[in-house]
Amino acid sequence: MTKEPVKLPEKLAATQAGVVGLGLMGTSIVTCLLAAGHKVTGLDKNPSRRRGLRRRVGKFLREMRREGLLARDPRSVVRNLRSSGDYADLRDCGIVIECVREDLKLKRQVLRKIEEAVPSETLIGSNTSALPISQLQRGAEHPERILGIHWGEPAHVLRFMEVICGRQTSLERAEHVVELARRWNKEPTLVRRDVRGFITNRLMYAMMREAFHLVEAGYATPADVDRSVRNDLGYWITFAGPFRYMDLTGIPAYAAVMRDLLPDLDCGKNVPALMRRVVRAGAKGVSNCKGFYPYTAGQARLWQRLFLKFSYEIRKLALKYPEDVGDRPVKRKNPTARAG
Repeated sequence: MTKEPVKLPEKLAATQAGVVGLGLMGTSIVTCLLAAGHKVTGLDKNPSRRRGLRRRVGKFLREMRREGLLARDPRSVVRNLRSSGDYADLRDCGIVIECVREDLKLKRQVLRKIEEAVPSETLIGSNTSALPISQLQRGAEHPERILGIHWGEPAHVLRFMEVICGRQTSLERAEHVVELARRWNKEPTLVRRDVRGFITNRLMYAMMREAFHLVEAGYATPADVDRSVRNDLGYWITFAGPFRYMDLTGIPAYAAVMRDLLPDLDCGKNVPALMRRVVRAGAKGVSNCKGFYPYTAGQARLWQRLFLKFSYEIRKLALKYPEDVGDRPVKRKNPTARAG
C-alpha cells in the first residue's frame, strides 16, 4: 500500500462507471451504480448477456423502487446504461469494476485489457471474494490504481462492501473508493493489508469448516447445524459483530471457554469430504435443484424469491441499528415542571 499523491478523476461521485462481466453479480453491480446516479457502461463478450442486460437491470430497479430504495422512475434511470463488447468503450470511465469468474489468470487478462483502454487516473476494482489483490497487480502498468472491491449478493441491496488494498495500492485511491461506496449506500470496510479471503470470508469459512466437521463426525445433521446458526448467531449478528457482542455479553466468559474449546476445533486444511462428494454429484444448489437439501423446481424458485425478500427486510432492520447507534448523544427528557 502506497501513500504518494495521486491524480484522481474529478467529480468522482458523478463519474461514468464501467462493469466488465454481466452475469448475475455484474448485473446487480450495474444496478447499484445506476441507482447511485452514475452513467454505466456494461461490457461482456457474450452477446446474449448484453442483449438481456437492460431487461434484467430494469427488473432490479423496479424492485428497488417498490422497496423504497429508489426515488426516481426506473425507466429514466436505465437510460443511463449502455452495453458493449468493446473495451475501448470504457475510455471515459472514472472507475471500472471487473466481475468475471473467480480465476486468477482470467482476471489478470481482463485487468490488462481494462488498463489498455482507460486513462492512467481511472480507478480499477476487482470484484473478488478471495484472490489476493497483490497477485492481480502483478504485471500491471499502474498497479497503484488497482484494488479489490468485494460486494455482497445481491449487490444492489446489501450494505456490505470490502475495499482491499494490495501491496502497491495507493491508500488515497482506496479511501476515495470507500467514500464512493458510501454514496452507493454501502457501509464499507477498508482492508489495509492484503490477506487471502479478506475479513468476512475468513470468518465465514472458519465457521463452514467447523460445520462440516460436526456433520462428518456424526454430531449433527446439516439441518441441525443450520437451525443452531439461525437461532443463535442469526439473532444478534446483524446488530453486533463478534467484538461488540463480547462487550455486550461479558468478556471473561469467552476467555474461559477459549482455553478449552479452541484446541478442540477443527483445523483441517483440505476441502471436506462431504463437500467433495456433493460437488462430484453435480450439485450446484438451488440453481439446479441439487444441494445439501433436495429441491423441486418450484421450491428452488420460492427459496430464491424469499432470499431476495429477506435481503430487503433485513436491510431495513439493520438501518435502524447502524454501527454507531450507541455512540450518539443520549437525548434526555425534559424535567417535569413542579406544581406551584
